[in-house]
Amino acid sequence: MQSPTTSQPPSSSGNWNLTGYLRFALSYWTGPDARTAWLLTGAIAAIIAATLVVNLGLNYWNRWFFDAVEKKDAAQIWSVLLWLPVLIIGGAAIAVLNTRTRMTLQVRWREFVTGRMLALWLENQRYYRLSLAQRALDNAEHRIAEDVRLATEPMVEMTVGFIWSVSSALAFIGVLVAVGGSAVVLGVTVPGYMAIAAGLYAVLVCGATMLIGQPLAGRVAAKNETEAQFRYELTRVRENAESIALMHGDAREQAQTSTKLKAIISAWLDVIRLHARLTWVSNGNAFLAPIVPALLAAPKYLAGEISLGVVMQLIAAFGAVLGALNWIADNYVRLAELSASASRVEQLRGALVALDDNADASALPSIAVGTGTDSSIELLNVTLKKSDGAALVRRANLRILAGQRVLIEGKSGSGKSTLLRALAGLWPWGAGQIRLPAGSVVAFVPQRPYIPLGKLRDALIYPHTETTLEDTEIITIFNKIGLDHFIPKLGDSDAWDRILSGGERQRLAFGRLLVQRPDIIVLDEATSALDDEGQHKLFALLTTELPDATILNVAHRKGLEEFHDRKIRIEASASGPFLSINSLRGRASGLLNKFRKRTSMVPTADELDGLGLRSRMPDADAQSKAKEPA
Repeated sequence: MQSPTTSQPPSSSGNWNLTGYLRFALSYWTGPDARTAWLLTGAIAAIIAATLVVNLGLNYWNRWFFDAVEKKDAAQIWSVLLWLPVLIIGGAAIAVLNTRTRMTLQVRWREFVTGRMLALWLENQRYYRLSLAQRALDNAEHRIAEDVRLATEPMVEMTVGFIWSVSSALAFIGVLVAVGGSAVVLGVTVPGYMAIAAGLYAVLVCGATMLIGQPLAGRVAAKNETEAQFRYELTRVRENAESIALMHGDAREQAQTSTKLKAIISAWLDVIRLHARLTWVSNGNAFLAPIVPALLAAPKYLAGEISLGVVMQLIAAFGAVLGALNWIADNYVRLAELSASASRVEQLRGALVALDDNADASALPSIAVGTGTDSSIELLNVTLKKSDGAALVRRANLRILAGQRVLIEGKSGSGKSTLLRALAGLWPWGAGQIRLPAGSVVAFVPQRPYIPLGKLRDALIYPHTETTLEDTEIITIFNKIGLDHFIPKLGDSDAWDRILSGGERQRLAFGRLLVQRPDIIVLDEATSALDDEGQHKLFALLTTELPDATILNVAHRKGLEEFHDRKIRIEASASGPFLSINSLRGRASGLLNKFRKRTSMVPTADELDGLGLRSRMPDADAQSKAKEPA
C-alpha cells in the first residue's frame, strides 16, 4: 500500500473540491493494487457490452413478436417465443456477473481508500495533532468509517450506470434513426426525428431537475453534518455516563441532545422540501415518457408507413434513450449525497496532509526535538505557547542528567502537561530545541492510561502485540503493582477500559514500565487516582526496579519529594512565565554519591548544575575549575 504521506496535497487547502477527492481515490488504479482494479474494471466493461447486446436483442424481439401478433401468425409467434428463454437466461446470467463484479470492485476500492485514510490519520500521531490544530475537524472516525463508504460504493454503481447510459443511448439512437426514419414537420423533412425528439425531451427534463435541485447538495451536506454531531453527542454521554450520573446531569444532557435532534429534523425537512420539488419533475416524466414516443409514431402507423412491431420497437428504443439521457435527473439526489460525503472525506484528508505540509501557518511546528551528544535531556531556549500565541514558558534552559528524577509543579493551566507534550514532539506552538539522549527509550504515562480491547495480559504489554515474558513474570508484575486479584483473569478478553477503576488503570500503567524498562519515564498526574499509600508503593517500586531511569513527573499530590532529586515549578512574573528550579537535597546528595561511585571522578561544574548541587559543593567546583586549562 502506498504511503499516505506521498499523496497529492488537498486541492484547496482542505476545502472540498471533487477533483481533489477523485485524484486521491482514483490512485487505486495506479497504485500497487492496480492489476486487480483494472481486471475488475475490464470485466465490468465486458459485462456492459454483453448487457447491451441482450437489450438490443430484446428490442428486436419486441418488434418481431408484435409484427407476428399483428399478422395473427401463430407459427411465427411460437418461433419468436423460442428465442425468449435464451435472452432471459443470458440476461440473468450477465446480471449475476455484473452484481458480483461490481460489488467486489466497490469493496476493494473502499478497502483501499479507507486504508489510505486510516494510515494518514494514525501515522505520525496526526490523530492527536489534528485535535490540537485550530482548524480541527470533528468526527474523523465517522468520516473514515462511513463517509468513505458513501463516497466509494455509490460512485462505482453510478459510474457503471453512467457508462451504461451513454452506450445504451448511442445504440438505441441508432435504432431510432434507422427504424424511425424521417418525418415532415411544417413542410420540412426532419431525418431521425425520433432521436432528435428524445434528445430535446431529455434536455428539458435534465434542465428542470438541475434548476430545481441545485441547492440540494448543500442541504444534504448540512444534514450529514448534523447527523454526525448527534452521534458524537450520544457517544460522549455513553463514555462519560458515570460522571453525568453522579452529577445528576441527565436533564442537561437530554436538553443538549434534544437540541441536536431538532437540528437534524430541521436539516431533514430542508432536504425533504427540495426532494418534493424534484418529485414534480421525476413523476411527471415517469407518466409522460411512455406517451411521447407513441404520439410521435402514431401518424406514421396510421398512414401505414410502419407496422405495429416497429411502433413497439420505437417506443422501447425511445424509452431506452430517454432513460439514458435522463441519467443525471434520475440520480441527482444520489449525486448530492455522494458529493456531501466526498466533501467530508476531502476536508479530513486536506487537514491531515496540511499538518505535514505546513499549509496552515498557525499549526507550523517550530519546537525542534532531536538527539543530543550525551545521556542528558536538554532544553535550549524553549518557549511554549498556547494556540492563540500566549506564552506558557519563555526561553527555558534546562539540563537533566541521566538518572535524575524531576518533579514538575505549577498552577493549573500553567503549562506543565504542555512541557511534557513538547518533549514527546506533540506540541507544535513555540520555539527552541529539545535534545534527548540518542537511542533512548521514552515511556509516557498519562493521567488516564489507554486500555485496548482484548486480553488483560495484552493490555500490560501494550503497545506491543507480543512479548518474551513468561506467564510467571507477568504474574509477578501484577503482584508488584497491586493487581494480584486480576491474575485469574489475565487471559480473559473484555472491555477492560470500563472494568478497571481509575486507580487500577494507573497501576497497570506502572506495570507497563516494568515490562518496557525505559530509559526516560514521563509521568503526567500518573497517580492522581491512587491513595497516598498506593502512590508511595508505586514510586518505591520504580526506585527499586528502575533505579537508573530518568523521571519527569508532573504532579500536584504531596509526599512525592522524597522520590525526586529536583523540583521545577512554572512561575509567573511581570516579564512572563519562567521555570523555577530547586534541588531536593537529600535525594540529590544520594544521586551525587551514586555518581561518584560510578565514575570515581569529581563532577564538573556543569554536572553539579545538572544535579542542582553546585552551590553546595564549593570545593568540588573549585577543583573542577582548577583542572580547566588557563
